[in-house]
Amino acid sequence: MMGPTRRSVIAGLAAGALAAPALAQASPSVVVIGGGFAGATCARSLHRAGVKVTLVEAQATYISCPFSNGVLAGLRELKDQSFTYDALSAEGIAIARQSATAIDREGRRVTLADGAVLPYDRLVLAPGIDVLFDALPGYNAAAAEIMPHAWKAGPQTTLLRRQLEAMEDGGTVIISAPANPFRCPPGPYERASLIAYYLKTKKPRSKLLILDAKDTFSKQGLFTAGWKELYGDMVEWVGLSAGGKVTEIQPDSKTFVTEFGSHRADVGNVIPPQRAGRIAVDSGIADQTGWCPIDPVTFEARAQTGIHVIGDAAIAGGMPKSAFAANAQAKACAQAIVLLLRGQVAPEPKLINTCYSLVAPDYGISVAGVYAPAKGLLTDVPGAGGVSPAKAPSSVRAAEATYADAWFKTITSEVFG
Repeated sequence: MMGPTRRSVIAGLAAGALAAPALAQASPSVVVIGGGFAGATCARSLHRAGVKVTLVEAQATYISCPFSNGVLAGLRELKDQSFTYDALSAEGIAIARQSATAIDREGRRVTLADGAVLPYDRLVLAPGIDVLFDALPGYNAAAAEIMPHAWKAGPQTTLLRRQLEAMEDGGTVIISAPANPFRCPPGPYERASLIAYYLKTKKPRSKLLILDAKDTFSKQGLFTAGWKELYGDMVEWVGLSAGGKVTEIQPDSKTFVTEFGSHRADVGNVIPPQRAGRIAVDSGIADQTGWCPIDPVTFEARAQTGIHVIGDAAIAGGMPKSAFAANAQAKACAQAIVLLLRGQVAPEPKLINTCYSLVAPDYGISVAGVYAPAKGLLTDVPGAGGVSPAKAPSSVRAAEATYADAWFKTITSEVFG
């Protein structure tokens, strides 16, 4: 693999959290909305740099989407995905356990669900994503209780796992994957892989069908080779040009309708289109695409000075919507905010993303990239990234799976521990 080694990338996570230069005196206040990998990292980095920061997060426990596919396959429990904010509170970070309901962009104030108002000098939005139920005819919140999306980890994850456990051997599992962009580009295909692993070991006469709204996807060659090697004809992928785009959901019969026909599932997983979290849309920070254009140096929103957007909600050019990317963006954003508050100019960042996927518990693959500002976007640095080798012995795949586990433990410890 070209570029930074996996060990150096993992080791660099903790060091990067303290990269922002400390303020010499009492600083203005910053409000961070959203306590995921992006928001919690940014709040912690700002606090350690001497900035007065309030993290707005309604949930007492964060449930991680990365590695949640292992829950579906019975390899992990949901508690293994759950992290509190106790360490952040103990460090002295103020946490408002409320939802943010409105942003006064001109007055620089955030209104919370209980009516409280938080003034800010700078605001960081890290609201993650919302699924767009109305973008897929027939699919809504009620339908998601029959055909779960499980694209926000939690009760939906548990529901989909129970459905897989209850399915008779010989049943059909169908996953629908949306068009780009969406959270975690390799996620649907890792999910298919680990569900296939579960089926192979528990219900070997079953089938898994992936209906896709696009013809290419992240790490496609590595995934498809892994499926063939490990699962034979159990997994079938149907791309856009072959009729994979789902145009309607019929939840009563668990049917996926495409332009080419209909497919009935015993267990149906609908991954719908997505957009930035509601607060970014309602406050006018997102554009017509539903995502938030940003300055790639400071992560300041194009729509409003003084507001920064990081993580899945941002339009980050070539940088994918991943936990690693969110963590890296949060550190760079925090550094930029510290400098801007001091009246200084933020340097152009160079950001790394590494995305691990499991095709089986002992079979890992990855893609890495380095990104820098160019033409108003974060753009791939040519020659600086790479993917796992197309042909590799089982020892290499097993090592990648070990790296993936180490990455997850490292990043969750850094962000929430």
